[in-house]
Amino acid sequence: MAVTEIWLVRHGESTANVAAEHAERVGADVIEVDHRDADVPLSPLGEEQSAALGPELADRGVDDVAVALWVSPYRRAQQTIEIALAAGGLTDPPRRVDERLRDRELGVLDLLTRTGVQHRYPDEERRRQWLGKYYHRPAGGESWADVMLRLRSVLADVDRLEGVDRLVVAAHDAVVMLTVGVCLDLDEPALMDFAATHTVANASLTRLRRDGTGSPWTLEEFSAVEHLAETSGAEVTEHPGRKDDVHAG
Repeated sequence: MAVTEIWLVRHGESTANVAAEHAERVGADVIEVDHRDADVPLSPLGEEQSAALGPELADRGVDDVAVALWVSPYRRAQQTIEIALAAGGLTDPPRRVDERLRDRELGVLDLLTRTGVQHRYPDEERRRQWLGKYYHRPAGGESWADVMLRLRSVLADVDRLEGVDRLVVAAHDAVVMLTVGVCLDLDEPALMDFAATHTVANASLTRLRRDGTGSPWTLEEFSAVEHLAETSGAEVTEHPGRKDDVHAG
């Protein structure tokens, strides 16, 4: 028995998502957040979104086969899956907290808006424009290529799982997007084209499938959010990473 499905869940809206949107709207340089990135919690709406996800997972029969759960160490991802499992009346599957599933690190650009980057790190902004999102690594941070490297090691571990058919991963928008990139073997142009027309919504579900170990992965579903409106009327939010690689939460 080998893992033939990966279900990727992005966390619900976080308080940092809300703060980032406000900072951009008012033209501030800095996003005011009360927690370090690893400790950022869900917003009230994020909790509603996570609760709406639970019945959707149950209705889809997430635990009809042998399931394992791998979770980012960040609080917002752990809150999301805990709320969802409880709301769906689901049994908590064997869980692994994996630091490689953490959100992308932005180094010196962390908690800066687009305007803040332009004001405080104009040289970094020029580097980003020159290198592009795929290869640009902010000082002290990670490029998309860096995140993909750690996700390749995660997927190597997936191939070693025994007695599990379906892996559920609760993590972040960059992790979802770049896991799809790795599984579909997308190079820089193909991934950037895909990212230009696809955004990972909060509390969304993305599904990948293969026939068995060594078989190619196929994308069955990307950023499904129908459960939010249908189940609870919870608002759909995206809060994507910005074109200059700045985001919060």
